[in-house]
Amino acid sequence: MSPAVITLIILAVTVAIFIWDRLPVMAVALAVPIALWATGVLDITEAFGGFGDPTIIFIASLFVVSEALDAAGVTTWVGGAALRLAGESRTRLVVVILALVAVVTAVITPNGSVAALTPVVVVMAIRARRSPSELLLPLAFGAHAGSLLMLTGSPVNLVLSDYAEAAGVGPFGLFAFAVAGVPLVLATIVTVLLLGPRLIPRRTPSRSLRDLGAQTSVLTEHYELEAEAPVQLNREIGLLEAVIPPRSEFIGDLAYAGLVTESGRLVVRAVRHKGEGVATEPHPLHVGDAILFEGAWQHLTEAAQDPNILVVDDPEDVRRQTVPLGVGARRTLVILAAMILLLATNVVPAAIAGLLAALAVVLTRVLTVPQVYKGIGWTTVILVGGLMSLSVAMVKSGAAGQLADALVTLVGDAGPYALMLGLFVVTASLGQLISNMATAFIVAPVGLAAAAEMGVSPAPVLMGIAVFAAGALLTPVATPANLVVMEAAGYRFGDYWKLGGVLLALYGLAGILLVPLVWPF
Repeated sequence: MSPAVITLIILAVTVAIFIWDRLPVMAVALAVPIALWATGVLDITEAFGGFGDPTIIFIASLFVVSEALDAAGVTTWVGGAALRLAGESRTRLVVVILALVAVVTAVITPNGSVAALTPVVVVMAIRARRSPSELLLPLAFGAHAGSLLMLTGSPVNLVLSDYAEAAGVGPFGLFAFAVAGVPLVLATIVTVLLLGPRLIPRRTPSRSLRDLGAQTSVLTEHYELEAEAPVQLNREIGLLEAVIPPRSEFIGDLAYAGLVTESGRLVVRAVRHKGEGVATEPHPLHVGDAILFEGAWQHLTEAAQDPNILVVDDPEDVRRQTVPLGVGARRTLVILAAMILLLATNVVPAAIAGLLAALAVVLTRVLTVPQVYKGIGWTTVILVGGLMSLSVAMVKSGAAGQLADALVTLVGDAGPYALMLGLFVVTASLGQLISNMATAFIVAPVGLAAAAEMGVSPAPVLMGIAVFAAGALLTPVATPANLVVMEAAGYRFGDYWKLGGVLLALYGLAGILLVPLVWPF
């Protein structure tokens, strides 16, 4: 059996397993290079070379910067500004949300922006007396369009830019993708405004996200704190509400307002027993008693890990929703601006710019090392590293060339536009079933080989594939961003294709007709 046939078999099995969706994505991604090595298609260096690729470093560094923006309260500040600007008007809500998510996505990718902004959009919907399902699908789709505003908008952009450099047409610039991204963002806004009420279903989520923005007044009222001494959450000081569970070691301990904990780091602000406030006299704790602690956010987060209490709201979630522009916000914004400047001027490679930014947020203590590890989307990193081997194998074995021959034969003498249409059909079909990153790795070598066979420039082909891959809009499994809003809004599997189908057609038109105007064949 030839290496090309083996590669195509591994490709088919990989796609089938992704569609089956019963195995962890990371396991599949790691199995691909192992299979290519075991079958002799690639040697060990080629099979695992993707994990040492500079693109991997850049993708991981973007996750770190994204986590820093969220941890420092920058996204909270942006969300608060959006809340004040949007009000209750549906038109203003849609425009503000889609513009906001597009801009944020351009810097921190769709998955990061949707994860960060979903709680904000839920709060906006609640305060506007609307169902979150009306706004969360546009949020996800706006993120897909926003991923085409800048090179940093998606790992797919970075991968295809590397392909362009390897093909001899040079890497795509920081704002090159905006040629399609800006029209698609505007088209998404108009489409949602005109067709959204008919194409977006109203659903009720099984688990509602909480609005913690008014946490100070809620806790002050619930614990009957003195009017002259309500707790004001700020960059340094926060609150932790906890309940005493059965078998807690704290049962029987004396507690009262003003008590300093044994560690000396927290102060008890109030205690409630059977729904009633407890005076300042020492009170023996019982199962179900509620305690309100005050202290530094870091110390509250550490206390929340104690198995002897049940935390009502994670202090980290409270801080991120209630403290805009917290500690490290200014440093993070300066670091972000410096990274974007380096990327725009090409002073250093993208991986170096991203790595410098990631190191800076750690060295300036915006993030701790454990927060860095937690913030990196390891599934995406491993997926990219593992599937790079499949792309290498398709080129080395000749499989990409054979598929390109078939595609060129199919389009015949219809020309490069027909080639783009064929690539759109393949990319759009695969992209709804497996990740758009995996799709890009599969289609890019085929597109390059077909471009070479037809004698056309690889630049419009690769840019077109980037646009097509971003149109992963028809199913919730197409991207993590789609899945995030599914749970928060209560969407069903079939709720995506109506609005997504209209937008996908626009992505096809942008890639087939608009891209070649800037990058001629």
